[in-house]
Amino acid sequence: MVGSKRLLAGLGNPGDQYSQTRHNIGFDVVDALANRAGCRVNKEKFNAAYTNARVGLQDTILVKPLSYMNKSGIPIQRLAAYFKIDISEIIVVHDDMDLAFGKIKIVQGRGHGGHNGIRSIIDAFGQKACIRVRVGIGRPGSDRSVTGFVLGKYTPEEQACLDQVIDDACGACLSILEKGVVKAMNLVNSSR
Repeated sequence: MVGSKRLLAGLGNPGDQYSQTRHNIGFDVVDALANRAGCRVNKEKFNAAYTNARVGLQDTILVKPLSYMNKSGIPIQRLAAYFKIDISEIIVVHDDMDLAFGKIKIVQGRGHGGHNGIRSIIDAFGQKACIRVRVGIGRPGSDRSVTGFVLGKYTPEEQACLDQVIDDACGACLSILEKGVVKAMNLVNSSR
């Protein structure tokens, strides 16, 4: 619902060794949104980094869980409870191997699709009503493990268009916040 406080969480892993990896695209999007709002994600509570920001027209809590990806749900759930934000008012940005690199898709109320961060959120809340901004990272070649791929650095070709991918994901988040999830889905899911 446009107008009430929202929580927008980007998924990733803490630590410099995970910076600029495919699995951390959610962190990158949250940092970009904070930068646009003129702030930094530099407060800590419940094993999460967060900040209060005006994103578009919405008062939004931007969050980066500081637990590892597969434990993301607990910090998000605890912050949501603390700030009295319902799961349906939460937007989660995460990497998705089922989408081609750079493709953005908005979904709500869907299963985890094998993503351990989303699985953790569903387990922590006991439901799957959050809104998700899925950011495509593509699939590894047959010779590469999934873990090595998602925790790996971007190729030079991916790096060359990464800023645009992050910008597109920020745009998807803004569409949700300003137009509502249904209009945002119609706009974002049908493009590119």
